[in-house]
Order: sequence, then C-alpha cells, then structure tokens
Amino acid sequence: MTEDTAPETEGEAAGLRDRLVRAGVELVDTEGAQALSLREIARRAGVSHGAPRRHFPTHLDLLSAIAREGFRELGARVAGVPETEPRARVEALARVYLDFAATRGGMYELMFRHDLLESGRLGLRDTSLPLFAHFAELLVRARPDGTADPATAAGALWANLHGIAQLSRWGSLRLATGTDDVAPLLAAVLDAHLGPARDGR
Repeated sequence: MTEDTAPETEGEAAGLRDRLVRAGVELVDTEGAQALSLREIARRAGVSHGAPRRHFPTHLDLLSAIAREGFRELGARVAGVPETEPRARVEALARVYLDFAATRGGMYELMFRHDLLESGRLGLRDTSLPLFAHFAELLVRARPDGTADPATAAGALWANLHGIAQLSRWGSLRLATGTDDVAPLLAAVLDAHLGPARDGR
C-alpha cells in the first residue's frame, strides 16, 4: 500500500493539511507566489507529489488555504494596533497594511490574486471583510463631518492604500517620485479622505 492510498486517521489528515499549508507559506515567503506549484509544496512538506490532492481537490484550494493564513496574520497585526483616537488609529492601520505588503510581498500578491478572489474559495466573509468593516467604522468616527456611506469611503481609502502598496512593490513610485518613502503619500491620502490633521495630528 503506497503513501497515497494508505488510510489516514483524522489527526494524520489534519496534520498533513497543516504541513502542506505551512510549507506553502514558507515557500511564498522565500520564493514568491509564482513558485507555489503542487509538486514543490509537496516536496517541501516531505510528501509525494500526489499527496496534496487527497486534502486539496484543486491547486486553487491549496493556494486559497495558504492565502487565508496571510489574511489571518494581517488580521492579527490589525488587532495589535493600540486603541487611540480615530484618526491616529486609521493612520496606524494604514501603516500596518503598507508594512505587510512591503515585508510579506509574496503573500500579499497571493492574497489578492484575481483567480483566488473570483473562485470564492478564500472565504472573504471570514477573512478580509471583517477587516474592511472595522476600517469603515473607524472612518465614520475619524471624519470631521462623518460619512453617509462608510463602505464607499472605506473602499476609496483601501484602493488608495492598495495602489501605494502595489506601485511601491513594482518600483513605479521610486521611478516617479525619486524615493521609496511612502510617508508623504500616506499623509496626502489621509488628508484627502479625512481632512487636514488638527492639533498637531
């Protein structure tokens, strides 16, 4: 009986799933999202190249499981931002987002791959939507005049942050502005969405 046909206990199955996902996370961090082939993930997990199919019916299923780990980490970083006044918290969350994109570039790219998003396998209701809702709620409190449409306001701010993150990763901002420093751009984005900072903020 081969490894791919031997029966597994429930614990063994869960352990292998976790091992495959961990191997994928390590691979995307070291080699980038383009390196996430089933064969290479299986090799790094120490199993046969057919083993992932027993637990992830398609390549997209495994990639989605890996991307969900990225959303979990981003959520943990967001949860670690200290409570403070709304504008400062929005700025802190924006910095967390940009830092994640800069330091976890391969994972960030994977998390927003259109094929994963369109497949429905990412479970956005459990991953990114709670982060988005938190952002929208903060914007209501941070804008001096409030906002009648929090989702649109949060979507516009998110789009700006995502643009900064992507253009920075591609080197386009450095080409256009002559610097890798995103702080002035972030300040301009926050002023555009929240109004100029008051009382030194």
